[in-house]
Amino acid sequence: MMQNDLLNLVDRLSDAGVEFVIIGGLAGIIHGSTRTTQDIDICCKFTPENLFKLFAAVKNTNPVHRMSPNRPVLVLNSQNADKFKNLYLDTDIGQLDCLGEVQGIGNFDEVCKNAISVHIGGKNYQVLSIDALIKSKKSLNRPTDKQDVIQLQAIKQFRQEEK
Repeated sequence: MMQNDLLNLVDRLSDAGVEFVIIGGLAGIIHGSTRTTQDIDICCKFTPENLFKLFAAVKNTNPVHRMSPNRPVLVLNSQNADKFKNLYLDTDIGQLDCLGEVQGIGNFDEVCKNAISVHIGGKNYQVLSIDALIKSKKSLNRPTDKQDVIQLQAIKQFRQEEK
């Protein structure tokens, strides 16, 4: 996936008024990491209202549940809108992982408290702070996250030395 596709997907969410914070690999890249990512990870408010906005943002991109057998098309309605805790979607323009909480940080409200506003492509986005991203990746403790922590700590130290 091209970086422009990632930004297109993030723009769609923003334009639809979805309440979300960029987390994961894309957050690391925004902070200066050289890691590549094939998806967008967000933490979002899992209320029916917010999920309907998310659905409006992606509905014409053929969203399917990528973690479910047979990869069913995403259907959101008043009967199921309050049932989701996470969504793992494949769309025509990329993968979108929507989480209700971030390991090591907490639920959406806690994630928002640990987010910063970043200006990208003429718009402001909420992005998990570098400190919170490091904390989350340490708690996940997967091999890629361990590498991310090393790089993010170096970026943080470099920024502190520049001051």
